[in-house]
Amino acid sequence: MLLLALDTATPAVTVALHDGTSVVASSSQVDARRHGELLLPAVDRVLAEAGTRLDAVTGVVVGVGPGPYTGLRVGLMTADTFGLALGVPVHGLCTLDALAYAAADAGLTGPFVVATDARRKEVYWARYDDPRTRAGEPAVDRPADLAEAVAGLPAVGAGAALYPDTFTDVRGPAHVSAAALASLAAERLVAGAALLPPRPLYLRRPDAQVPKNYKVVTPK
Repeated sequence: MLLLALDTATPAVTVALHDGTSVVASSSQVDARRHGELLLPAVDRVLAEAGTRLDAVTGVVVGVGPGPYTGLRVGLMTADTFGLALGVPVHGLCTLDALAYAAADAGLTGPFVVATDARRKEVYWARYDDPRTRAGEPAVDRPADLAEAVAGLPAVGAGAALYPDTFTDVRGPAHVSAAALASLAAERLVAGAALLPPRPLYLRRPDAQVPKNYKVVTPK
């Protein structure tokens, strides 16, 4: 097994290689506006660090969000392209699950909450019983509306850090890492568990909209 993992659902542009036992190389950069520019160079860096070639990859893992439309689609389209070019399977994994998995390194055992920035003064979030077990489906909400649901729970993620009045005990990683994404995916694949299809988990419509009252110009 040699998994290429990547995620662009948050401001982090993150890539890793996993050989089925451990992470052999990884790269992460935080830049919310340069996903498309940074992703492929990060893949090249990780392959060079591992001393291998792209055609050695046996599978691709991609974070499916939830995340903003523009950044998320960069990772998903890149993963699909690699899968088609290499003839290997492409697996999806919830980005929040990867953040929860990494929370174990911060000493969190559960229960806790993971929250990422959804913009519009909202967060993408989910509650976890432990770093491997999500309790329910991811959602997008205003932090003030979550106060009762998350009261007293530790929280992980940059979204939680933005709203200290709601998430009063923020710990662990701020952004997802492809190292955690790859490790969780490898663990589940070895156990024979099904992963998600590589399709975006948006939870709401994209910010970009087609104008409703634009002028139609037709030739005479």
